[in-house]
Amino acid sequence: MAGNNEPLLKKKVYFDNCPGCKQDRKNEASLGIPYKEFFYVWIVTLCTALPISSLFPFLYFMIKDLHVAKREEDIGFYAGFVGASFMVGRALTSLLWGMVADRYGRKPVIMLSIISVIIFNTLFGLSTSYWMTITTRFLLGLLNGLSGPIKAYSIEVCREEYQALGATLVSTAWGIGLIVGPAIGGYFAQPAEKYPEIFSQDSFFARFPYFLPCLCISLFAVGVLIASVWLPETLHKHNSDQVKGVSIEDLETTQYKPDFKGHIGVHEESGLPRKENLFKNWPLMSSIIVYCIFSLHDMAYSEIFSLWAVSGKRYGGLSFSTKDVGEILAISGLGLLVFQTLLYPPLEKLVGPINSLRLAAILSIPLLVAYPFMAKMSGLPLMLIVNLASLLKNTFSVTIVTGLFILQNIAVAQDQRGAANGIAVTTMSIFKAIAPAAGGAIFSWAQKRQHASFLPGDQMVFFILNVVEFIGLLLSFKPFLVQRCNN
Repeated sequence: MAGNNEPLLKKKVYFDNCPGCKQDRKNEASLGIPYKEFFYVWIVTLCTALPISSLFPFLYFMIKDLHVAKREEDIGFYAGFVGASFMVGRALTSLLWGMVADRYGRKPVIMLSIISVIIFNTLFGLSTSYWMTITTRFLLGLLNGLSGPIKAYSIEVCREEYQALGATLVSTAWGIGLIVGPAIGGYFAQPAEKYPEIFSQDSFFARFPYFLPCLCISLFAVGVLIASVWLPETLHKHNSDQVKGVSIEDLETTQYKPDFKGHIGVHEESGLPRKENLFKNWPLMSSIIVYCIFSLHDMAYSEIFSLWAVSGKRYGGLSFSTKDVGEILAISGLGLLVFQTLLYPPLEKLVGPINSLRLAAILSIPLLVAYPFMAKMSGLPLMLIVNLASLLKNTFSVTIVTGLFILQNIAVAQDQRGAANGIAVTTMSIFKAIAPAAGGAIFSWAQKRQHASFLPGDQMVFFILNVVEFIGLLLSFKPFLVQRCNN
């Protein structure tokens, strides 16, 4: 028997009829990048990200058409609650979905969540009242458990050397979804007005002017649902008899150390898997807290950017159409894809996830300071500057989120990643629920103070966004943010 002071033994033990072990064997046998599994990760993440912000370019006009706001300056206030309703629903069930994914598997949760996207995203496009928009968005968030399990899944389908790439794929697809979603909304909302040669004023799409972008996303979700049939399960499923057999027959040591790729840890005394108290895991909890601060900022920015871009020049906006906003966000999405695919992996390898997110946060602050002054420009120079600023801002945001994804997933063992990501998504959803409501209210208030002596109009909006960004930056330093060392 090994002495008490000997290091914990690392030994991989595989079980028959375990999908997680089957995937681990495949990972060990395959030295290259698992392109097929990463493709599944990509499209599933994109499926859950597209509906979240696809409404932002047309939400201003949707609220106006529903005649719920008495004054134009109040539209942002009512729009904020529609944006927040999705995150309120998701905050209530994300931890539950994570626990279900840890108990029954990633695949069932993924498929059920895709079905909810198909149903409730479609119904949102058919909304005829303000309360219908809030209800459908709330149910879409309540029944959508994709975010947590897919983060765990992304690093379970590959070898350790590709886990950073897997996490990058999630944040890339997520970031692109949050950009392409509004692009779809901007291009396809109000099609009878934009494309009268295709959609007549008497057509179904004229009666429901915001249905077409929702339909496009729902059809994509149908395709993802079909593809998900071939998703491999990655959760390890071992019963207690198997685990006890390992501890008695295969191990001659006091403890069996769990590695962070998913193999079960066993105490010889109990013969049962060891579970860590996630709330006492400071590397996990600190990364979640920082993640929540930046999520609050990013969600508020996403809504404010679209509201600011389509609002009139007399209110400090850009007077863009929904199509203009769609074009800007589509260009940002393409640039983001190039950055995350080609530039982020070597950047993360060179400086690490923490330093890369700090750099992105620092560069975001002067960029946001410049936003209100863009309204003084016009024509082609305005379009070029706004496109560049949007591309840089979204690149910085995804760099931050990717680094925090990596930190969260290396902080826990595989059999707790679903619950850990569930905690992250739950807390993040609370902050993201606050962001649109608060952002809409602040935007509406700022439009009423165009001639204030201190930070007039939208200068106050972007100043508040910078305050939140700065708080996140401060919290990214020690002793607050700590990276887990698995060696």
